[in-house]
Amino acid sequence: MTTIDKLIEKGVQIANPASIEVGPEVDLDRISGDGVVIYAGCKIYGQDTLILAGARLGYEAPVTVDNCRIGPDVELKGGFFQKAVFLKGAKLGLGSHVREATILEEQASIAHTVGLKHTILLPFVTLGSLINFCDCLMSGGTSRKNHSEVGSAYIHFNFTPSQDKATASLIGDVPRGVMLNQKPIFLGGQGGLVGPCRLGFGITVAAGTIVRKNETRSNRLIFGGAGKGGNLAFIPGLFRPDKKIILNNIIYIGNLIALRQWYHQVRALFLCDDFPEALLLGLKENIDRAIAERIVRLEAVCRKKPTAGSGKKASAKLQSRQALYRHWPELRAELESRLADFGDPALMDPFLEKIRTEITDRGKDYLSVIQGLDSADCQIGTRWLQGIVDGVVTETRRIVPVLA
Repeated sequence: MTTIDKLIEKGVQIANPASIEVGPEVDLDRISGDGVVIYAGCKIYGQDTLILAGARLGYEAPVTVDNCRIGPDVELKGGFFQKAVFLKGAKLGLGSHVREATILEEQASIAHTVGLKHTILLPFVTLGSLINFCDCLMSGGTSRKNHSEVGSAYIHFNFTPSQDKATASLIGDVPRGVMLNQKPIFLGGQGGLVGPCRLGFGITVAAGTIVRKNETRSNRLIFGGAGKGGNLAFIPGLFRPDKKIILNNIIYIGNLIALRQWYHQVRALFLCDDFPEALLLGLKENIDRAIAERIVRLEAVCRKKPTAGSGKKASAKLQSRQALYRHWPELRAELESRLADFGDPALMDPFLEKIRTEITDRGKDYLSVIQGLDSADCQIGTRWLQGIVDGVVTETRRIVPVLA
């Protein structure tokens, strides 16, 4: 009996068996036979691949899956998917190009022709078509009808002329975003975001606008036209980080560490048929990949040899750059040690107990439990996670005082 025959025998719907390719390393026990549909032309590889009940692969075009964890009722309609995790009800359109350390949480979605890598979308976040959105974390919104959205033809600019990618952008945040009670964020189409950048909840960016500066206040409209023309002397590749760039990277890493604890402490309470241990492990592995990537990218910038300019301002900048260069080994060690930071037990423990109580009352439906928390409980959870983020920033400033 062939591999395809075994899948059909366990209940997987495959209308054109001769067109399907399944690598010999794929563990068939990790592919559910309950409502899974694999359309013609699909290829499935990787010993870590997991496909749960109701998943549909390749309805609009062939799909290649390589070591992905695919949750219940996920639709991968066409494209390439590698080392990514998709939670219940996520939907990805034709022409998707989704690579490592990407996570789409419950009911997050992208339309056609979207590129993602090291991208994390919290529940309900929606991306339109023709989008490049690598190296971002986006949250906000309370439901599929009230969700954060990125308009079509949007770009997150994540590579600089100095050839570095210390450019991850935080749209919303983790401590408040995971509570699923924040105002949505809207990034208008045919625009862009120059990383690293941070935007607050309730932000609306007008179509065609390129955002280059942080805006962490809520309920703001950002709009702009074409940039001013100019012609200046410029040498690509020189040491470039200023305080904003470094702090945005540190805050981003702090948010990833907070999300790591959310996965380890909160998500772990929801293990069930729709969310088995193998899917949780995928979340843990991808968040660790994301943190490691951000540290490596920040190191590549901070370890560039500082160069001197002229004038008092140049001298002050040189001192800051030298401090980053000199203290990077200590800073890296501190960032890596923070992975074990559970946060304040006086906040974490009562919050987790509340989650357990809600699970007893509501069952292990993640969305309904989190959305059922009252505002006081959400505030405790947010304070717990924000304390983790603040701890990362505080220690960074202690090691490199020029960032204070």
